[in-house]
Amino acid sequence: MDILEKSVQYIKGVGPKKTKNLHKIGIKTIGDLLFHFPRSYEDRREIKKISTLQNGEKANLKVVICSNAKVHRPRRNMSVIKILARDETGIIHLSWFNQNYIVNQIMMGDIVYISGKVKKTGANIEMQNPVYEKIEENGKKTGRIVPIYQLTDGLTNNELTKIIENVISTYYMEFIDAIPPKIIHELKLISFREAIKNIHFPKDRSSYVKSKERLVFEELFLLQLGLFILKGKVTSNHRGIIFSKDDGIDEIIKSLPYELTNAQKRVFMEISKDMESSKQMNRLVQGDVGSGKTIIAVLAMMKAYKSGYQSAMMAPTEILATQHYESIKGILSKYDVKCELLVSNVNSKKKSEILGKIEKGEVDIIVGTHALIQERVKFYNLGLTITDEQHRFGVRQRATLSMKGNNPDILVMTATPIPRTLALILYGDLEVSIIDELPAGRKKIKTYAITSEMKERAYGFIKEQIHKGRQAYIVCPLIEESDSIDAQSAILLYGMLKEKYFKEFRLGLLHGQMKSTEKDYVMNQFKNGEIDILVSTTVIEVGVNVPNANIMMIENSERFGLAQLHQLRGRVGRGAYQSYCILVNESKSKSSKERMSIMEKTNDGFIISEKDLEARGPGHFFGTKQHGIPELKIANLFTDVNTLTIAQKIAIQVLEEDPKLALDHNKMIKMKIMNLFNREYELISFN
Repeated sequence: MDILEKSVQYIKGVGPKKTKNLHKIGIKTIGDLLFHFPRSYEDRREIKKISTLQNGEKANLKVVICSNAKVHRPRRNMSVIKILARDETGIIHLSWFNQNYIVNQIMMGDIVYISGKVKKTGANIEMQNPVYEKIEENGKKTGRIVPIYQLTDGLTNNELTKIIENVISTYYMEFIDAIPPKIIHELKLISFREAIKNIHFPKDRSSYVKSKERLVFEELFLLQLGLFILKGKVTSNHRGIIFSKDDGIDEIIKSLPYELTNAQKRVFMEISKDMESSKQMNRLVQGDVGSGKTIIAVLAMMKAYKSGYQSAMMAPTEILATQHYESIKGILSKYDVKCELLVSNVNSKKKSEILGKIEKGEVDIIVGTHALIQERVKFYNLGLTITDEQHRFGVRQRATLSMKGNNPDILVMTATPIPRTLALILYGDLEVSIIDELPAGRKKIKTYAITSEMKERAYGFIKEQIHKGRQAYIVCPLIEESDSIDAQSAILLYGMLKEKYFKEFRLGLLHGQMKSTEKDYVMNQFKNGEIDILVSTTVIEVGVNVPNANIMMIENSERFGLAQLHQLRGRVGRGAYQSYCILVNESKSKSSKERMSIMEKTNDGFIISEKDLEARGPGHFFGTKQHGIPELKIANLFTDVNTLTIAQKIAIQVLEEDPKLALDHNKMIKMKIMNLFNREYELISFN
């Protein structure tokens, strides 16, 4: 058994009570404990003189206690212990609250090291609740760089520090390197045991930097290896289909009622090159809302059709799948291409008919939801798979769709602009194309952040736009009213707006707890102009295309991430009319105002996504936890991008040499990966 898997309850000095407290902050094993890295450090090595102290600074002093402790009781259940101390330059007043044991620990004449925040009032210098240590104990709490940890009630920093010190000294020689010696030597990394010791208790900056470098690499290296394995290993070397170059696609492009942007032309050229090569295509197309990804997908599917292959396009919702199906049929109406829609609400008889056609090769393009990856679905000769809004699917689902064919080319599309570093983690096995240009004539969405006091004025503006024939979305974060969260609910807001502000208009309600048929009915009413104002939760974030809707009002916008606000904003601005996004910010905080300011200043999804990732971290960025991606403990997606690139390159090399991680020097890596992903998925590549 790896020592890191051992329960913390067996550590010397950790009883049932401390075990329970450690569990509260996610520490159940020795590994959890060692990877509970300090959130900051205090350098208590420099000793200052009392006369040099500045108000508000944290300082370390060596003082002589020059009075006996006095206990004051300003009120019931409260005590203040006061002691005078001095050095050769001055006097300092020390005080502790509700720590009566100090009376018997610090005596007049003791030489003590103290560390704490300085409070100066006139000539009076004070420290409240300082850390103290007698001269004979120096080196435990003072005189060194001290780690500061995330804590919980009932667990002090000193207690956690002692536990970690105890574990490192007891088990130091049992810490084993998972990374093979060859890689350690090649990258000039220090050993795992050195890194763990020095990340918690660095002697100086150099030892901290080397430790962090080693642990960041290991974390990203194991993460990338695990993700590659979960996706069916690195597919870049798989032999793929060689699609025809002489396919007449240029004529189709010329016949379009609009000209492709330069970005669209560039991206389609990259896709064509992939499809015409003998290597299996694995490409991610990122493009902001409205950048024209659908036509690129259609052209790629036509290229497959011209070479005699089927294409499958998978979308996360029935609304989006239906929208793609209708759009594709419209674009290809003049060509003899057979398209079908496969979603869960297709009746059994029709579904069986469609499945039969797919298997016989009587369907060229199949658009659907998760229904496409069911076992019953068998393709005649699947040559191209397209996954739209990939981040809505789990790690395995993209691979499951591609397994329906014999190494079909793989195209992944997303309208969620993903920061480069996160794209490297999520899609490290893919080439990336970016459509970074909007079609000509597309108007910028005007965005305004307002306070709740300005809402009635905003409602007035919405009325004006509806009288001009437009439609509006009003989005809020909750479905029903909650006592614990002060935010508008869709149901309550719908009732209030219908009764008070928009009596003369037709309102619709849409939320995630409605049945699919109900949602589709309401959405189609809105699309057909039978609803003027759609009150909704974020269920409309993906897959709604209503060109006539030109206003997006978002209640409690402070409760949404920037990337999500940008996605919601993208539901408007799809027609010829000037569109508006109104963000109702109920928060007074500086950070909330700054976030709203970013939304007002830019419509660039990539800038917004970088800011969102920086503010909220990868775990919350469109919910990466649903991908099975473990939380990063020490790596930082902004500062460690170069390490990530190196880790990815070496991970590919390791898997090319040893796909099942069966060699002796890779067995520890295999075990670490399985632990890291909590055995959440069967690692089929190992079998």
